[in-house]
Amino acid sequence: MRTALLQSSGRPGSVVENLKVLDEAAGRAAADGAGLLAAPEMFLTGYAIGDDVDRLAEPADGDSADTVAEIAGRHGIAIAYGYPERDGESVYNSAQLISADGTRLANYRKTHLFGDFERAHFTPGEQPVVQAELAGLTVGLMICYDVEFPEPVRAHALAGTDLLLVPTANMHPFEFVAESLVPVRAWENQMYVAYVNRIGQEGEFEFFGLSALAGPDGVARTRAGRGEELLLADLDPGFLANSRAANPYLTDRRPGLYGSLS
Repeated sequence: MRTALLQSSGRPGSVVENLKVLDEAAGRAAADGAGLLAAPEMFLTGYAIGDDVDRLAEPADGDSADTVAEIAGRHGIAIAYGYPERDGESVYNSAQLISADGTRLANYRKTHLFGDFERAHFTPGEQPVVQAELAGLTVGLMICYDVEFPEPVRAHALAGTDLLLVPTANMHPFEFVAESLVPVRAWENQMYVAYVNRIGQEGEFEFFGLSALAGPDGVARTRAGRGEELLLADLDPGFLANSRAANPYLTDRRPGLYGSLS
């Protein structure tokens, strides 16, 4: 499956404009043969928008989700995107996956909140593994800081995730996460990892880009710079199966030794 990564911060504070950016990117990605487009963390609203997080938050099945579903169906491409999700009195930092026919496949709430800003505006999610089937692959969702913890990524591996989508808002000076940690996560868990970041200055944060899609061999199939880009990379299920056979980390584990980790 060809996968597209939209490295962009869109237009922070404007859901309408960000939906337009997503629509344009979906059209370009579909024209290039992609079956999936992934956008960054909090793409629909912007990340560093202060109290507008609460004002712009929507339910998982809200108006913006309907618009994304329409975009996906019109272009014939699945879309994963980050947004602030309202559920009653709680707001979550969430990511949703919508199929190429407009069906809502999965919704994930960020479980590991980063820094004072996120802890002030979001409630942490409680479900570490959220998956959906897409084009013969098991696709998992995670958000930014989550991937820096080995345990939830390993939980995805044990649950059979083939492609882990990680919408991200990572900032300077943590470039090593994109450059080094993400390929290692893909290698040690024998999966593809798509890490799609924001760019530029937003409030106090300087997002560095460097989005990548890493394979189970620890090699990035594509890697962005620091500006706005639409990246394309192909996922090969046969290569993934062969890599898992050659690198049997999951079958060679000795869980009885790891009880103290939890």
